[in-house]
Amino acid sequence: IIFFQGGPIRQANLTNYFQSKSKTPLFIGVDAEWGLSMRLDSTHIHPWNMTLGAVQDLKLIENVGEAMGKESKRLGVHFNFAPVLDINTNPKNPVIGFRSFGESKVNVSDRAIALMKGFQSQGVFSTGKHFPGHGDTSVDSHKALPLVSHSKEHIDLVELYPYKRMFDEGLVSVMVGHLNIPSLDPRPNYPTSISQSIVTELLQNEMQFEGLIFTDAMNMKGVSNYRIIDSIPSKPGEIELKAFLAGNDILLCSDNVPATIDIMRSAYQENVISEERLSHSVKKILHYKYKAGLNIKKTVETANLISDINPASNEALQYQLFENAVTVLQNKDNIIPIKNLQKNKIAYVKLGDGENSNFVESLKKYTEITEIASKDLDSLILKLKDFDLVIIGFHKSDKAWRNQEFT
Repeated sequence: IIFFQGGPIRQANLTNYFQSKSKTPLFIGVDAEWGLSMRLDSTHIHPWNMTLGAVQDLKLIENVGEAMGKESKRLGVHFNFAPVLDINTNPKNPVIGFRSFGESKVNVSDRAIALMKGFQSQGVFSTGKHFPGHGDTSVDSHKALPLVSHSKEHIDLVELYPYKRMFDEGLVSVMVGHLNIPSLDPRPNYPTSISQSIVTELLQNEMQFEGLIFTDAMNMKGVSNYRIIDSIPSKPGEIELKAFLAGNDILLCSDNVPATIDIMRSAYQENVISEERLSHSVKKILHYKYKAGLNIKKTVETANLISDINPASNEALQYQLFENAVTVLQNKDNIIPIKNLQKNKIAYVKLGDGENSNFVESLKKYTEITEIASKDLDSLILKLKDFDLVIIGFHKSDKAWRNQEFT
């Protein structure tokens, strides 16, 4: 079961209910790229990966992973669908961006490894995504099928680099993205998530990955649009069957679970799915359920749950992270730190869709700040002419992630 929104108490109660009804204990997963706050209210907001990408002390990033691992474990979560291993090389990418650690494959790998080590030290599994690499795309795979036009050599050298490093460090699972990569599978507009060439031949055989393999959500347009082939809609569940035959172990967010079960059962009875293929995934799933401690029945205790997943130590760690992440890109004429505050008339301009009140309040502790706003650039420039200095802040909201099924 994967949760996409709600609150800790509600999720705990649902988890306990579902586990009580299941003969075989269930895996519980969540997208917690910056902690449970990506999905749940009343939880601590850890920094986004782009902020962690600026943190130079890798031990601090490992501490973040440990903190997120503790809160997930306390809530009965076994899989965190993170870290994002996509390399942020396309500024027009509409869905990765701040979810990436950065544009350097080495820096992405170093930070992903640190975060994973912290997470898995708490007995919660990490999932690297979106294999083979969603960083250099200009299309959101939730809405359409993105094209990756790089050669196989480039993909091996760049996009696959973090995965190779993570495999060596003990990554438990991989999420396969919905991408169109002609150099890896020449079939026109064929999603990577249902490609045996990519899931089995590349990931398992060539790269020798033996952990669990998840698909990205099967209801995303990047793969669900493939249900219509030559203007003929496929039956519900057929695309999921293709994903399983391609080599995936767990299919996330099927559009029609009952229909998929029927299709899979029929495929097994007709030997489309062999006993060997089924056993391969079932044994892996049971192996990791055992490693997650699911052989022992546990109930998520709701008493003190909110305080347990929001320890005071989070705030101290947050301060260290932001202090370590502050980066000066350019300091022309030594304008930083800003001096002669009383002599300068300073304006502040907000960009982005996020809240800026905390930042502005901090600025005003030092000197008088005038907030200037305008939807028209020419008008804004005119308003700023009387000021000696302009501070621009960019603030990004994360509200969209709480209400949408983004993986």
